[in-house]
Amino acid sequence: MRVIITGGSGLLGKPLAAELAQSGYEVIVLSRDPARAANSLPPGVRAHKWDARTAADWGHLADGAHAIINFAGESIAGSGRIPARWSEKRKRAIYESRIYAGLAVVEAIEAAAVKPQMLLQASAVGYYGQRQDDDILTEASPAGADFLGQTCQAWEDATAPVEQMGVRRAIARTGLVLTTAGGPLPITIFQTKLFAGGPIGGGRQWWPWIHLRDEIDALKFLLQNEKASGPFNLTAPNPVPQKAFARTLGRVMNRPSLLPAPEIALRLALGEIATLVLDGQRALPQRLLDLGFTFRHPDLFYALRDIVRR
Repeated sequence: MRVIITGGSGLLGKPLAAELAQSGYEVIVLSRDPARAANSLPPGVRAHKWDARTAADWGHLADGAHAIINFAGESIAGSGRIPARWSEKRKRAIYESRIYAGLAVVEAIEAAAVKPQMLLQASAVGYYGQRQDDDILTEASPAGADFLGQTCQAWEDATAPVEQMGVRRAIARTGLVLTTAGGPLPITIFQTKLFAGGPIGGGRQWWPWIHLRDEIDALKFLLQNEKASGPFNLTAPNPVPQKAFARTLGRVMNRPSLLPAPEIALRLALGEIATLVLDGQRALPQRLLDLGFTFRHPDLFYALRDIVRR
């Protein structure tokens, strides 16, 4: 069974590709530089060229494929340890890269004589907007009006036409993925090692975290479960305020977590992108749980211990 992954060399794409290849899928990762991508891809996964904007050069692969997984898009936080500021140019690149990739996927599926059975569309809990309240957010909650909310909504909408073609479409609204390979955890671990861990801003903002192992399991679950369609929050069932996250990480690492990072300093240093850590969403995986998905790491302490103490 052939699975095509756009953005397959990223934080989630690479481990998911490895998991699917080990499970017997034929996995093809689309890349603008397939020769370079091939050097870092897991065994059993091959790269194929695309321009990240159209179905040229790769659209034929969609014919008879089992699924397309659309992860493509410019990184929200950038590639460095410190998040890159959101200039207007960068925000446009973040937005447009997702729209063009989605339109390319639709173009490929539309041209396929035998349509893929499903499309797994990436998104994020940023769909709900950056919030500072305690409201519980399920998949039925509305999109936010801020940059992240509108970008995620447009990202999801870009591939909506495939449903009219009879293709099952599941949307993965991912939270903060806990892994030492990237995301928010490496810098947080680094600060805690230096006895500089503690609440960010007021620390009351909710962090909708998920262990990488559960993220990959959930993506595979959506891929294989024929009842899975529409949006799904990929977050652990027990989100926590950021202050509690810092305190729990300190317990795991035997370090204090008392040194605060003032909100005004972060907003001055990082600009608008500071919203990624200063605001949050109390998002729950209601629809995943309703379909019977079981989390391996529902408790933050044991999830962090599993990652940090490897």
